[in-house]
Amino acid sequence: MRYAPNLPKVLNQISFKIDGGSKIGIVGRTGSGKSSLMQVLFRMTEAEQGQIVIDGIEAGKLGLQDLRTALAIIPQDPVVFSGTFRSNMDPFSEYTDAQLWDALARSGLKTKVSKTNKQLDGHVDAGGENLSVGERQLLCLSRAMLKTPKILIMDEATANVDYETDAMIQKALREDFKDATVLTIAHRLNTIMDYDRVMVLDHGKLSEYDSPKALLENSESMFHALVMQTGDQNAEILKKMTI
Repeated sequence: MRYAPNLPKVLNQISFKIDGGSKIGIVGRTGSGKSSLMQVLFRMTEAEQGQIVIDGIEAGKLGLQDLRTALAIIPQDPVVFSGTFRSNMDPFSEYTDAQLWDALARSGLKTKVSKTNKQLDGHVDAGGENLSVGERQLLCLSRAMLKTPKILIMDEATANVDYETDAMIQKALREDFKDATVLTIAHRLNTIMDYDRVMVLDHGKLSEYDSPKALLENSESMFHALVMQTGDQNAEILKKMTI
């Protein structure tokens, strides 16, 4: 995949299989192709060659609405629109108030919304300016919960939030999305240590693809090096996982 015909490939000869319901961490240095992989999955940018097959169906042959309805994303920069909590969670009025409140409760945002004037119909500024970064991210989480997607993509979703919000998101992944296939572009490597597999990208190619434990036990692996470079906290995680 490349972003324009005259630009170099940002993804090149990547091939992998993900079992349904698996939790996959995607890591790599800046420019390795992590976000580009997500763009191809959503067909925001079409692949130049190759195919993506989901449940035996080639994604490139699906209508965009059908494809994207089955997917959900919690992005690094929360997408929040001017309107209300209701319109941000349910822009097409597909769900009941009870379902909206249930999603808010599970995301940890119910208390905030219930104390807001007009509650579900409380005003949300453009870009969510009247919400904290963590609250915006939890609003995106609530939106994803309503969809009950088969595939959930998290694009550095916890990079800019505090640890309390991070913990809420990780709890939701374990409980609310336990049956979904989750692809997480990881900023905090400790959040993917209990995942099924880790995909390490390097210059647009798939460098490593194995369980976190297997990669950490290999001191020559790129994943091992990435963990060691992130400081004492992750080095301690490395020590515990290789005992």
